[in-house]
Amino acid sequence: MAEDHFSRLRRLLELESDAEAARILERSRRLTPAEAEESGNSLVDLAIADEDAGLGGRYLVRLVKRRRTPLPWTRLDVGSPVILSPGAKTTGGGYRGVICERRPDQVQVALSSMPDDLEDHATWRLDVAFDEIAMHRQRAALQQAAMAAGNRTAALRAILLGDKPPSFSPFRALPTLDENLNATQRDAVRLAVSARDLALIHGPPGTGKTTTIVEVIRHAIRAGQKVLACAPSNMGVDNLFQRLLACDELAVRLGHPARVLPELRAHTLDLMVEEHPDVKVARRLVKDAVAMFRKADHHRRAKPKRGEKRGIRDEARSLLADARRLEAQAVRHILDTADVLCATTTGLDAELLGNRRFDLVVIDEACQSTEPGCWIPILRAERIVLAGDHRQLPPTILSPQAAEEGFGVSLFERIVEMYGATVSRRLEVQYRMHAQIMEFSSREFYDDTLVAHESVVSHRLCDLPEVQATPLTERVIDFIDTAGANYDEELEPDGDSKLNPQEAELVRSEVLALLAAGVRPQDIAVIAPYSAQGKLLRNLIQVPGLEIDSVDGFQGREKEAVVISLVRSNPRGEIGFLSNVRRMNVALTRARRKLIVIGDSATLSSDPFFARMITYFEEIGAYRTVWDGFSSSS
Repeated sequence: MAEDHFSRLRRLLELESDAEAARILERSRRLTPAEAEESGNSLVDLAIADEDAGLGGRYLVRLVKRRRTPLPWTRLDVGSPVILSPGAKTTGGGYRGVICERRPDQVQVALSSMPDDLEDHATWRLDVAFDEIAMHRQRAALQQAAMAAGNRTAALRAILLGDKPPSFSPFRALPTLDENLNATQRDAVRLAVSARDLALIHGPPGTGKTTTIVEVIRHAIRAGQKVLACAPSNMGVDNLFQRLLACDELAVRLGHPARVLPELRAHTLDLMVEEHPDVKVARRLVKDAVAMFRKADHHRRAKPKRGEKRGIRDEARSLLADARRLEAQAVRHILDTADVLCATTTGLDAELLGNRRFDLVVIDEACQSTEPGCWIPILRAERIVLAGDHRQLPPTILSPQAAEEGFGVSLFERIVEMYGATVSRRLEVQYRMHAQIMEFSSREFYDDTLVAHESVVSHRLCDLPEVQATPLTERVIDFIDTAGANYDEELEPDGDSKLNPQEAELVRSEVLALLAAGVRPQDIAVIAPYSAQGKLLRNLIQVPGLEIDSVDGFQGREKEAVVISLVRSNPRGEIGFLSNVRRMNVALTRARRKLIVIGDSATLSSDPFFARMITYFEEIGAYRTVWDGFSSSS
């Protein structure tokens, strides 16, 4: 059974890997450089403004627009894997790297080594890269999990496949480390601490899932245990890591420093190693090596002797090797003395960690990872705690066949279906949303069990400093119905995404009304489920600090005010992938104090979920139409 399960996962992983690689290749072939840049997945016409060295042989390249203009909107953010290639070239001959800094007019990329031809090209481009290393680690983890025999991994595998039920120690009284935990959080902590094998923490939006996980980890540390804390995204790991540091726990962040929030980088393994006394010598060796590389590349007055460049480069590489040996000693010391190591699920480097095992492995945001990604940390676990919400967005799957065969069903969701409340506790007090924003989601997805904490139950935009008390800021929810106004959806000219220009204008009006009332741009989000509508809105509403993105881009995040453009408006009642109600659950629960939803009720009501949503908005007096005034501030 195990062999069949892991063989299936390997096959689906290959389908997904092929789909991801094909998407990047197709985009590079189909789009012109300008179109690629407009898609947000590339930056073109770049020039090298500066070069520098980083520890561990990394090489830093700072790039600007050749004409020194500001960078356009892009999805290439800090931590994004990229390919740096000459000019308009997009396949072959590029250098893999990671964006480590981004400013309005420049971007810095960390490359694994110094390229030989930086001075040979006047212009460069950056393209989002396929993460081959992550795929390789998942393949290896599946194979190792399938072959495990007579060890702890084999025992956990039997439980995770349903061959053997998980076991628990008797509940015991626990000292509360965080006095602010509510009753459901404390119950989840007790379950997780008592689990001998496996426990799940189900955290609906805003219910303090990460706070609960931190309490579990701290109890493990007090028991003298070593912990590995993971999440599929760097943002998720950083959130968990930041909370642990705030509790003064000895935590170390693994992974490329460029993928870590700037304020946390001092606690990354790389930078802790750099500050280690044994690495002072290594830093000098790196600088000497870079100087030698430059010397080899800058012979200009006379032709160098045969083999001279090679000799200089070989000597420089030898210096780098000595530096890495010194670093390795410091790395071992830091890893051995840490209580908690934090990393992305696919960012765990087997060479770095060696044979280390952990008494507790925690995976936050577990529902956003495909199952193969979770097996990488599980292989090192004595017991496991998974946290997530299977009623929000599942993992993003690019291969239609893999999706149809269930590759998007997370390990968390599969275990909930298998064991239910035996291994899981749901958190029920939420600390994000006004009660009216929470209520519909609670009814639809959480058996009407969520309760708004007293600190948020009635908070509104008008309660914020500098925000004026107007009808717009005093009301909590506005649903603006465009039915009958001929706000018809359109197909984007060169693609298959949808847009709605009239609805975009209405979104703009609502955003401007919020800004006029004193709401800060950084406190507003515009969510557009369709990429073409997002692109249109970014061109239409150019306000620094205002974020406009897809639903996926806001998973795990929140804003004081959220405007949602649902786009679809047609006489056939077709709503496309809006029918993915888990995606809508995310969209509707990002707002803390103000939610504005814009859509065509005649089209949307063909789906029972949206029909119930509109009925709810009518019940609480949030329903309006475009005929009531172009802005809901009226």
